[in-house]
Amino acid sequence: MSYANQSETVSIIIVNITAEQQYRGLLERVVFSTLLAMPCCVFLCINGTMLFTLRSKPVFCETSRYILLYNLLFADTVQLALCQLLYIIGVCRIILTYPVCGVLVMLARLSNDISPLTLVVMSLERYVAVCYPLRHATIITIRNTGLAICVVWIFSLLNVLIRVLLLINFLFKNMESLLMKDICSDIFLLLDPITDQYDKAFTYLVLTSATVAITSSYIGVIVAARSASTDKASAHKARNTLLLHLVQLGLSLISTMHNLFIQSLSTILPRLAITRIKNVFYVFIFVLPRCLSSLIYGLRDQTIRPVLMYHLSCGLKLHSPNQC
Repeated sequence: MSYANQSETVSIIIVNITAEQQYRGLLERVVFSTLLAMPCCVFLCINGTMLFTLRSKPVFCETSRYILLYNLLFADTVQLALCQLLYIIGVCRIILTYPVCGVLVMLARLSNDISPLTLVVMSLERYVAVCYPLRHATIITIRNTGLAICVVWIFSLLNVLIRVLLLINFLFKNMESLLMKDICSDIFLLLDPITDQYDKAFTYLVLTSATVAITSSYIGVIVAARSASTDKASAHKARNTLLLHLVQLGLSLISTMHNLFIQSLSTILPRLAITRIKNVFYVFIFVLPRCLSSLIYGLRDQTIRPVLMYHLSCGLKLHSPNQC
């Protein structure tokens, strides 16, 4: 066999192997994206039903803790929907422009910042309810709750505005094209070292402050539970709720640190392995925490649970429209 024939044979084998690897990679992406999209859609439906439930009765619209829960659940649902949208864009290898990607990522960051801050307000509300039961009605009013939610949104919007200004400043100075070189992700929007440093500083500040506030509320509730004048059942329930808030906050902390973990693994593992790890992280770090609010309150709260189950059963049982 001549040298030319050998080279042609080797080239054909390499092409076949490459084509087979590309097909396997495409098939794996389709299977993974389908398996991940199904639970995400289910949880989006549950969250949507929970949001509808929290607006279906006057007691939910006139109680501070349910108003705060609605704000938390709304932010989690928006975050879940945007994460799923960005995941689909990444799986389909769709390349966006920086402005379009920036809008999607900034909306995701806005909802992501609102969640831990709302958890802080909810923890303080439980702390006041247990430690100062006689003053709870005068401190935790609908007006004060609305002001607290406005502060949370304004603080989160200011952070997004600063990030947008930093991004625009860098784009106008250094970018030759607005088309991104890779898939849309918050990592690829950290174009400037100043933006990266600001993002880390703000994230660590919010999470550290939230951890201190929720932990302090938890300790305060435990101390108050030992008092003879405190309602033991209410204190025990508030303690468990605050503990669950700490779990939610811990998952939020992990979600902010996973980028560093992925970047470290990318230097020692192949791209396919990194993709699989990202898929696992997506389920347990991004999807699951956004569904905990519905599961925690929808199953534990005796006021919400029957109404939520009633609305969920409307899609499963043959009720008349008037019954639903």
